[in-house]
Amino acid sequence: MWSLVLIGLGGAAGAVLRYLVNLWSLTWYAGPFPLGTLLVNVAGSLLIGIGWSTIGNDTTRLLLLTGLLGGFTTFSSFSLETVRLWEDGQMTLALWNILLNNLSAILACMAGYWIGKMLHA
Repeated sequence: MWSLVLIGLGGAAGAVLRYLVNLWSLTWYAGPFPLGTLLVNVAGSLLIGIGWSTIGNDTTRLLLLTGLLGGFTTFSSFSLETVRLWEDGQMTLALWNILLNNLSAILACMAGYWIGKMLHA
């Protein structure tokens, strides 16, 4: 039961952080590309890579990785935004959205993992 509480608390905090990053991104970019989602996905991937390679405690992993970062990253939002771009006839932006979110997030996760390994060594 305690695990569910930790995941829920972390998820709530992550969702609030995601919303704040999206608001912040709109203060300096108001174009049609969903930049806030890209920033959240890349940052979340970097942080989960660092966390996975440095956090050995299962309780802390539940709170921070499953909860916080699970609530923070937005691949469901990414999917919907891609479909909406496509439906709006912005196929090129939709394809860029797919490419940048996936490639950047995977590279950030790899970088985070190796950064964590170096810090933890």
